[in-house]
Amino acid sequence: MRSVPLKSLLRIPSPPPRRSAGFTIIEIMVTLGILSILIASVVPRITGTKRQALAAAVVNDLRTFAAAFDTYAQEKGGFPPEVDAGVLPPEMADRISNTVWLRQTPIGGQYNWDNNQLHGGTHYRAVIQICETATASLPQDLDLWEAIDRMVDDGNLATGNFRLGANDEPIFIISP
Repeated sequence: MRSVPLKSLLRIPSPPPRRSAGFTIIEIMVTLGILSILIASVVPRITGTKRQALAAAVVNDLRTFAAAFDTYAQEKGGFPPEVDAGVLPPEMADRISNTVWLRQTPIGGQYNWDNNQLHGGTHYRAVIQICETATASLPQDLDLWEAIDRMVDDGNLATGNFRLGANDEPIFIISP
C-alpha cells in the first residue's frame, strides 16, 4: 500500500477566489463613453428632423392659404383688403379655418395678410407675412427660414416667393 504524506492530508483546499458583484470602474467608463458617442450622433438628427417637420408644416399652411387667397381673387376680381396681424380677413372666413390662421405658426409669430404693401423696398399686391405679435414672438432663425425657402423655391431669402420682407420677417409672395 502506498503511503500518503501527512502534509498532503493536512492541507485544506482553499476556496476559489470571490468576484465582487459590481462593475469595475473601467467597465463603467467604457459604457459611458459608448453611450456618449451614441447620444452625440443621434441628437443632431432628432433636432434636424424636428426642424424639417416645422418647416414642412409652415410650407403646407402657406400653400393652403395662398390657394384660398388666389381662388378668392379669381372669383371676386381682386384680393381682400389688408387686416391687422393675426386677424383673418372676414372675406376669407369660409375659405380658411379661423383657428388655423389665428394660432401661432409652427415656427413662432402669427400669419398676417398684406394687400398692396411695401416689403423690403418692393411693392407687392398680395403677401402672407409671418410676423411677431404681442402674443406670439418670432425667433430670428435664418437657418429655419432658409429650410422653408428650400421647400418653397430657391433657398435664398433675398429672392423667390419666400423671402425677407418688412422688419426682416419672412413673407410668402402670392402676387407680385
